[in-house]
Amino acid sequence: MIFIKLIFGDYVIDLKTPITDEDINGLKAGDVITISGQILTARDQAHKRIVDEGSPQELEGAAIFHAGPIIKEEDSRYEMVAVGPTTSMRMNPYEAQVLDMGAKIIIGKGGMDDNVREALKRNNAVYVVATGGCAALYVDRVKEIKGVDWLDLGMPEAMWDLDVDKFGPLIVAIDSNGKSLYD
Repeated sequence: MIFIKLIFGDYVIDLKTPITDEDINGLKAGDVITISGQILTARDQAHKRIVDEGSPQELEGAAIFHAGPIIKEEDSRYEMVAVGPTTSMRMNPYEAQVLDMGAKIIIGKGGMDDNVREALKRNNAVYVVATGGCAALYVDRVKEIKGVDWLDLGMPEAMWDLDVDKFGPLIVAIDSNGKSLYD
């Protein structure tokens, strides 16, 4: 947390899951946030399965991280070695439908298309970016791996249920009004 305070000062908005409309209403493109509570990882195959079969986790108020973590398994226990963002554009075909299921924060890198931007507006949700190359920083904010779904997809594509503390820093790249830092 010292790193975050040195870089961003006191201007960091700390959010706790589940995320509410009130949490989202105050966020604008360019704001810096951290998240505490539950974050779910989901990449391409998990997004496709969410759309096709429904989510094994509650998505109302959820924060979904586009990440394929590196996991070490030992004695039937999982330990997260690193977790960094993956390119969000790969989730464009599915993200609007996932947002319609109640997710409030999408975490990734590289931006998303106009269809997702409209879904963010429609669902009062935001897209935030995590800095690529900071997987070691982010893994330090993971307190516990609470569970995993769809391990049959492989470790990077599975949906990991993480308990995090002040996960970030994350920058609001597309806010719920559709304002985008990418414009």
